[in-house]
Amino acid sequence: MIERHTYQTGIIGNCAYLAHVNKNTNVDWLCWPRFDSSFVFGGLLDDTKGGEFSIRPNGEFTSNQFYLENTNVLCTEITNAEGKYRITDFAPRFYQFERYFKPLMLIRKIEPIEGNPRVVVKCKPVYNYGSIKQKGHRGSNHIEFNGADEDMQLSTNISLSYIEDEKFFALNEPKYLILTYGHELDAPIISTAERFLRETIKYWRTWIKHSTIAGFYQHMVIRSALVLKIHQYEDTGAIIAASTTSLPESPGSKRNWDYRFCWMRDTYYVITSLNHIGHFEEMEKYFGYITDISFRDDVRYQPLFGIAGERILTERILKNIKGYQGNKPVRVGNQAYEHIQNDIYGQVLVSMLPLYTDHRFIFRERQDSAQWLDYLLTKIERTIDEKDAGLWEFRNIANTHCYTNLFQWAGANAALKMAKTIGNKEYEDRATILINKAAKHIEDCYDPVRKVYTHAVNSPHLDASTLQLILMNYLDPQSQKAKDHLIALEKELMAENGLFYRYLHTDDFGKPKTTFLICAFWYIEALACVGRLDDAMREFESIINYANHLLLFSEDVDEKDGSQWGNFPQAYSHVGLMNAAHRIAIKLDRPVFL
Repeated sequence: MIERHTYQTGIIGNCAYLAHVNKNTNVDWLCWPRFDSSFVFGGLLDDTKGGEFSIRPNGEFTSNQFYLENTNVLCTEITNAEGKYRITDFAPRFYQFERYFKPLMLIRKIEPIEGNPRVVVKCKPVYNYGSIKQKGHRGSNHIEFNGADEDMQLSTNISLSYIEDEKFFALNEPKYLILTYGHELDAPIISTAERFLRETIKYWRTWIKHSTIAGFYQHMVIRSALVLKIHQYEDTGAIIAASTTSLPESPGSKRNWDYRFCWMRDTYYVITSLNHIGHFEEMEKYFGYITDISFRDDVRYQPLFGIAGERILTERILKNIKGYQGNKPVRVGNQAYEHIQNDIYGQVLVSMLPLYTDHRFIFRERQDSAQWLDYLLTKIERTIDEKDAGLWEFRNIANTHCYTNLFQWAGANAALKMAKTIGNKEYEDRATILINKAAKHIEDCYDPVRKVYTHAVNSPHLDASTLQLILMNYLDPQSQKAKDHLIALEKELMAENGLFYRYLHTDDFGKPKTTFLICAFWYIEALACVGRLDDAMREFESIINYANHLLLFSEDVDEKDGSQWGNFPQAYSHVGLMNAAHRIAIKLDRPVFL
């Protein structure tokens, strides 16, 4: 039997940075000072050049890793013949001095639980993607590291000699490691770490208490919401697809991409998931990020932007890095920023709609409503007849994609409602013309023989993205046409256990070898929409088995053995789970409580 591959890490973060902690205690991934900076610890991609930050025992051991309930505070318990100890890892985040405190600071608390464990601490940060080994210099109670853009400091109540010499020592009382970037810790080590831990636990549990979590698999939705939250770069409001780069979609596929950017195609789904759980602060920050991009861009949106709105995301290959399990290339940057992807104008319009239809937002205070509508309607008018790279960003293939026209249709419908709200008849008329044009293109994708919408005009291929025809109510979910479309997609794209392929035709890199997890969650939503609720619940319960030990989901799953692949954890996959669970909960009339 083939052993299932899962990612052996959990994540911590505070909306300023994200870090991956392996079950073996090593910090496998940490980029400072931003999500898209060089890694400081990158053992995920190279166990030699990636540096190390581990707290290992003497001899063989077993590991148990878990989150403190309803938090992003991660615990790793290590057991061996000598004893047992726990490492509590967290990124401080809490409210103080009328703002959120979210420093570039990683705190590791080590405490003995049983026996007389001995441990060795190794802290060997690197920079410039492993080409620089940072040099450590001893201070009074800290080690200062030089080599990054700013100095780093490791403050601790552990003997500095033990750390510098990498020697084992007896763990007979709690020890603390506080790693900071760009500033020194000017405070007591023990009391500061303990206070920050208490406040951070309190912050996350309060955040969850203030969430409206649907009454279907609440614990899964809570974890996904916590994952999504720390993928938002709070400084600008951007939400990244994943914190990693170059984790392959399947071994040897060379489909290794840098996902540390903000994809415009995700806008509607992310906003929808945040709306479902009632977190408007995050929505408004994200709206602000999109607004800033929009009013700086006088030609067209590009598929993705940097976390501060950067347009140029030049893709380059790091030849000196081994890659995850030897998978190359290792990419930094993403060439997809050059592509033409025209669904995103509709994505933004649909995402903006709650600002004008939800009375919790006060649209009359917005001074830019007419400018927004004119800007986005103009974008759709210019691109509605244009071929593009599509949702999946085909690198050398352009088509008139069904999905693109669906979001142009949905965006124009949203614009029509918004124009009526602000009382602008001209924009109403423009939106109506676009609705009809987009619908014509969508209908040109319909195959009456197979009773299915294909992925593009004059194409025989099917695509899971057309499930959105049902979810966006282009097709009446109760109509036979919607049910037939769903059945046809099932027959061609559905794998075992509810997994779904994006498509099965050849693209720039051949045929896909793994399923795309969010497509399975779209399928579950579509089942619920057409009235197949029992099927939706069964498939949901099947799909959640593809999480790792911490309920974290990857981008891709191998249908043969259920292995996790692709960048991890994938915010998009967790958004899919949140939206699918909400859809089922509403159908079950369980909007809040179990």
